[in-house]
Amino acid sequence: MYIAPQNTDLLLSEAQKEELYVKLVEQINKDFNYANESVAFETSISPIDLKIQLHEKIYRLIQFKFAEYLNLLYIIDVSEEQIKKLDGSDLVELSEQVTFLVLKREWQKVWFRNRL
Repeated sequence: MYIAPQNTDLLLSEAQKEELYVKLVEQINKDFNYANESVAFETSISPIDLKIQLHEKIYRLIQFKFAEYLNLLYIIDVSEEQIKKLDGSDLVELSEQVTFLVLKREWQKVWFRNRL
């Protein structure tokens, strides 16, 4: 049964433990490319670097390319309800929370795909 991790670090360590970390990185690359927001995370990227670089990318999208950011969330299928619950008063904190939601949704896709 799928149980969503409670934070980014737990999610990334679970992906590594399940030996699905590379697939998670590939899924992130794929969905970002579908949204025309090209990222090219190497599959050898460390979890901490992935977390930092993904956070920076989402921060820049929110700040400078908001329409593209919304399109990305749609393509990844991040819950609109979860996004609306976030406090947008601090952009750094908001982008960190969105990064977790993105990772959580991408991990869910990878996890289910590898359970069937």
